[in-house]
Amino acid sequence: RRRYKWMPFCVVEDWVILDAILTEDELAKVAAAGCQPMFLFAHKVVHDEQRRFEPGDWVRSTIARTFDDGYLFETRNTVYLLKGPGYRKSSTLQGIFSIF
Repeated sequence: RRRYKWMPFCVVEDWVILDAILTEDELAKVAAAGCQPMFLFAHKVVHDEQRRFEPGDWVRSTIARTFDDGYLFETRNTVYLLKGPGYRKSSTLQGIFSIF
């Protein structure tokens, strides 16, 4: 809470960090926007501070701003706290946006 005073948080389990496969031009645009080319998909929401998601729902985030300490995944609107084990994999944007 001290680190992200005004950002709502969402605790998730069974998560996957999806590294977007992008061209050099696309990577430059992402960096210029202050983002990182990664997204989060979680099979299970544990708690959403803003109650956008019910416990047990799945969630796919927007593009990341930061990913710190292996468990704090920040987007422009939310900080996701990654609980328990998860993994990382690469995917095309088409693949990322086709999830559910």
